[in-house]
Amino acid sequence: MIIIPIYNSLVLPNTTINLSKESLDSIELPELHINDEVILLLKRQNGRPGRFYPIGFSGTVVLVEPDGSVSIEVLERLDIEEVDLQNQVVASGIRAELSDVPQEESEKKLAALKKQMITALSKLQNGGGYTVAMYLAPLNTWNKLIVASAPYMNMSNEEKYDIMAADTDSERIEKITRAIQEFLTVFEVAQEASEDSNESYQKLYRENALRKQISFLQKQLDDLHPEDKSQLQILEEKIEKSGMNETARKEADKVLRRLKSEGQDGHESGMLYDYLDFVTGLDWRKNVIGKINLKKAEKILDREHYGLKKVKKRIIEQLAVMSLSKKQSGSILLFVGAPGTGKTSIAHSIAEALGREYVRISLGGVRDEADIRGHRRTYIGAMPGRIMDGMKKCGTSNPVMVLDEIDKLSVSYNGDPASALLEVLDPEQNNTFTDHYMNVPYDLSDVMFLCTANSLDTIPAPLLDRMEVIQFNGYTPLEKVQIGKKHLLEKAKKKHGIPEGRLTVTDDAMQKIIRDYTMEGGVRGLKKQLDQLSRIAAVQLVKDKTQVIHVTADNLTDFIEQRPILHDSVQETKVPGIVTGLAWTAVGGEILFIETMFTEGKGNLKITGQLGDVMKESVQIAISLVKKLYPEKAELFETRDLHIHVPAGATPKDGPSAGITLTTALASLVNDRPVSPEYAMTGEVSLRGNVMPIGGLPEKLMAAQRAGVKTVFIPRENEFDLRDVAPEVLQELTVIPVHEVTEVLHTVLG
Repeated sequence: MIIIPIYNSLVLPNTTINLSKESLDSIELPELHINDEVILLLKRQNGRPGRFYPIGFSGTVVLVEPDGSVSIEVLERLDIEEVDLQNQVVASGIRAELSDVPQEESEKKLAALKKQMITALSKLQNGGGYTVAMYLAPLNTWNKLIVASAPYMNMSNEEKYDIMAADTDSERIEKITRAIQEFLTVFEVAQEASEDSNESYQKLYRENALRKQISFLQKQLDDLHPEDKSQLQILEEKIEKSGMNETARKEADKVLRRLKSEGQDGHESGMLYDYLDFVTGLDWRKNVIGKINLKKAEKILDREHYGLKKVKKRIIEQLAVMSLSKKQSGSILLFVGAPGTGKTSIAHSIAEALGREYVRISLGGVRDEADIRGHRRTYIGAMPGRIMDGMKKCGTSNPVMVLDEIDKLSVSYNGDPASALLEVLDPEQNNTFTDHYMNVPYDLSDVMFLCTANSLDTIPAPLLDRMEVIQFNGYTPLEKVQIGKKHLLEKAKKKHGIPEGRLTVTDDAMQKIIRDYTMEGGVRGLKKQLDQLSRIAAVQLVKDKTQVIHVTADNLTDFIEQRPILHDSVQETKVPGIVTGLAWTAVGGEILFIETMFTEGKGNLKITGQLGDVMKESVQIAISLVKKLYPEKAELFETRDLHIHVPAGATPKDGPSAGITLTTALASLVNDRPVSPEYAMTGEVSLRGNVMPIGGLPEKLMAAQRAGVKTVFIPRENEFDLRDVAPEVLQELTVIPVHEVTEVLHTVLG
């Protein structure tokens, strides 16, 4: 089948198109013969190969003239999907012809249209009505009549394609009738102007006729020299092709008219041009969600991220819902965890699995509502908000958009940006999100929003209510070793240009880096240490290009220029009044020691170690509870001063999880019975002695295991959270859920 590109021609099924030898020679076709099957492709612009409209036609060569001209009988319309001119390959499907006009009505309209055309063409040919009538009489179908009339109407390539793309007879009738009426109007106006019958009437319609002729000629010139188009013409075309909603189209046309009236030298022309350039650069069309391959998504998530089984499971559930519903649905996911646990990078993997564009917007330190909603155009230097700016940069209406560090939003006199996000993250409202700069609604319902945060404490409750929280727990040492080996080390070697096989790091060395040189729940510190190791190795490889470097636990200090981090570990001696507690920090879990001591005095209380208000209240509760449990020892609190200290005084400490530890430490002190250092505990207590639930349990248990603790007491209501703890951590710990503090005291004090 031979491919023939054509330009500025109107063809329809069951008609005949004639191609001259000159037009065929210009596209270098093979020699054509009768009964050859061809495909007619419609070019968008003349002289530019490879750009075609999505509709073409199949046909058969029915006549080959001696001079090389050919006649082709057009058969069917085709939906063109892919074109390869070099290999003469076209991927297409047949588009059905529809008819929604009854036979009787169709014949009447056909006769009326013939009459209009005879009148118009006879005027053009100075009264040659008989010749025109003879030419049009044999044309007994709509398609033949439309094709025959097109050459006389001065129609542009786009207008002709518009008729060819119509699926029903009624649409074609309407379009060709309008073209004939415009043609008659232009002709009559020109004739009336030449007769000078009415000066004002002549001037008005002559101007319209000239404008249409100028517009037609300008389009022809633009097709020949597209690089010479003016900025206004380019903007006009962008608006036409953008697919804006009705409200946005009206606003864009209004601004374009202002820009035309302002001129290039107008003081507002720059602002108006920037606005039109922005709104026409957005993707206004709805994108249909394609088929989602869950196996491919699982493979990508497993390839890029080690562990995180619970997180991956929830993401796959979200993708499965989208696959079944064929639309963006489900909760707005909020990834919460320590730095370096993979919150942002897993969002990038989700975008890759969906085959969508990825956009990341950092909200850290944002304190102006206009950063979210944009500035009104009345202000100097107005610009769109970060949401719409991200939509412009990605160029699509359904990206994966990551709102990073959502817990770092601030409030100032410029407004509350967190409140502005309420509309963005509400599926019931964001289909008409209005940026102040654009001042027209835009549909954000197809965007897959993912948010990240290190903590939930600073996120306002209404905003948090719109999201589903997914916890990113800290990695265990075993997981960090695997991440370091499979991901971070390979990336570090590639980043620093180290050849394959020239640098190896043993498992023992990797474990020592994690244990002695990092203190975090994530792997960001591990990445920094491996980068430093790679830099030092690079220096050695440059000096000796044949060297192969092996990093072991014994020579690790040659490659890391940092003092080891000293983690707290369990004490070897038993001292009354000292108990091991567990704490959660932004970089993971840590153990801390609650130290208590009586001194000579008059019942005063001294608290040191930079304890926050919550822990100070826990101290008061613990004192009251110990007085109640041991009334015979209550006199000690009246006749002596009590000093409570939590080491690492330069570090602020706060949180509702130290009550059980403080109570046990005071009970140990008043009874003069030491608590084994192998015991650790976490949980808040009430005045009734009940142990209340806490957060961050996986990180706290990892800290206990690292410090050498053997037994950990946790609130009974936190038993459910044990399923999030790594098996290798639970294997080395005995975890005892308790409901009352007396259960702990009976175990550790006897």
